[in-house]
Amino acid sequence: MQARSAAEIWAESAFGKVNLGDSRRTARFVRCVARAFEKPSGKLSETFTRTKELGAAYDFVENPKVCIHQLEDCVGRATAAACTGGERVRIAVDGSSAQVVDRTGKKGLGRIGADTKPTRGVKVMTALAVDAHGTTVGILAQAFWARASASKRKKSLAQKHNERNRKSPQQKETGYWLGVIGQSAKRLDESGVLGWFQLDREGDAWPMLQTLAKTNHWFTVRSAWDRVVQGTGRDRHHLRAVLAARRPIGSYELNVPAGKKRKARRARMLVRVATVTLVLRDKCKGTTFPLSVNVVWVREQGTTPRGEKPVDWMLLTNAPIDTVAMAFDVVAGYAMRWRIEEFHKTWKSGACKIEDTQLRSRNAIIRWATILGVVAARIERLKKLSRTEPDRPASDELTETEIDVLIALKRSYKKRTETVPNGMPSMAQAVRWIADLGGYTGKSSGGPPGSIVLTRGLLHLAAAVDGVLAMRRSQK
Repeated sequence: MQARSAAEIWAESAFGKVNLGDSRRTARFVRCVARAFEKPSGKLSETFTRTKELGAAYDFVENPKVCIHQLEDCVGRATAAACTGGERVRIAVDGSSAQVVDRTGKKGLGRIGADTKPTRGVKVMTALAVDAHGTTVGILAQAFWARASASKRKKSLAQKHNERNRKSPQQKETGYWLGVIGQSAKRLDESGVLGWFQLDREGDAWPMLQTLAKTNHWFTVRSAWDRVVQGTGRDRHHLRAVLAARRPIGSYELNVPAGKKRKARRARMLVRVATVTLVLRDKCKGTTFPLSVNVVWVREQGTTPRGEKPVDWMLLTNAPIDTVAMAFDVVAGYAMRWRIEEFHKTWKSGACKIEDTQLRSRNAIIRWATILGVVAARIERLKKLSRTEPDRPASDELTETEIDVLIALKRSYKKRTETVPNGMPSMAQAVRWIADLGGYTGKSSGGPPGSIVLTRGLLHLAAAVDGVLAMRRSQK
């Protein structure tokens, strides 16, 4: 039997049983996913270097019989099946866009960014599953679309506002949020998995809050508005005033990294909690309705540098907050939402570079983007495993051949002062060695190995493994 790489074994185990209407399509999909993990690129010609494989890949992504919804469904179901362990899986939901060059205007793309800019591409909404340790599991649901061209007729802000309010949620891009949330909840229910949705301020809209509250899962949404809160009788208050009147239940310290207009510091965060009933308003129908939620408010106090705004999160949730530990769990769960930002970076401009694609139609771009999304999630998983579960054996993610080759390469390139231990390396050791192959220099690189340097190392490792497997086949 021909030896296979870890990418091929992983792709086969995750997607080998999916139904794309034809077993040959499924087999081709599996091969495309494996090759894309070994050599990720927005350009097919850089991923598939053999003429026959390149032609097969073009046939797959350009084939109208390959249903995009079926691809998305098989990816989501595979992720739901991988969400095991008994603990609630965190579901980070957020939107993004991929800018694609379209000089002819015939690719079927839409505008992205501001209406006044000619930038073209596709919009995407993604639900990324993350385990309780913060390790990426995979894409649970995803939706792509192309925006229509902006109207050339000039409209005032008031006109735009009124037109938007007359539309139902399904007529707006809100509908993609609702669809991805609904699909994620359905797939979790079918797999018997409990979820905990994590949404940023863009998710603070009544349709999302209402939809999330109707699922069988927990949610946390960062508040974007100082919403009206029901009081006693006809009294009404606002959310921040209600929370500000509560005494803090505890505090903790948060490491704030340096950023644009932000100084690095160790922030002192005060925690307040409350259970309130929000008054949500449907502007399309002109109606209001109540929604009971728990609120966890964490705000920096006493450590904010002059001229900066304090770190401030107002979190709406249906998770219990009966104890200080439970309230801290809400904050820690929301912090995992940043995993989707890292995923988008890896997918768009990092290791996978989907924005470099030269495919000529929107559907072909979406099919390839779906495959690269799977790869980006896998790269993020390896990166996080080395940090969150460093003592895990490398054999959980790499084949025996890849581990043998990696050890041999490490012994060949190691420094004089380094010692390569015998036996099975840990996940942290294996990922560090892969990063070293990709040019990682340790502390001088500015932090732990990222997706780009890991991808370069994986390319180096894959080439070496290919050579070893080819030699073994020739000897047989």
